[in-house]
Amino acid sequence: MKAERLRLKRLQRLEKLRAIARQTALAEAGRAEAQLAQLETLGQRTASLISDYAQRDDATLAEDLVRQRAFVAGLSQLAVNTRNDIARARDNADRRAAEAAAAERRRAAVEDRAAATARDIARRQAAASLPLGGRKPR
Repeated sequence: MKAERLRLKRLQRLEKLRAIARQTALAEAGRAEAQLAQLETLGQRTASLISDYAQRDDATLAEDLVRQRAFVAGLSQLAVNTRNDIARARDNADRRAAEAAAAERRRAAVEDRAAATARDIARRQAAASLPLGGRKPR
């Protein structure tokens, strides 16, 4: 019985550690999702700027038109880089979400084992408190 109580205490400590790990994983997943959202917003704004500048027709000199086209080309390269960053951020967010889910499963498994051990201890204590005849006293 003493060994089971020690096991229960160990499982309860392990459950606390797993809960902390779960909270950390959830926080990291949240940061990854926030970064992804920022990059997606940046990508949308960059695409909007490219569209706006590409449609402009107010260049009066050829030099103005060359500068405008160079600016649009620079924005286009920025958009490509942003799309690549978004893909990496999405992969990171997915990986962090999977880590958070795994951390929750590990925590829940320890919680289940601790609850089963506690039930087993309670059942053994109840069985030990019954008289030898197997009946409850009147």
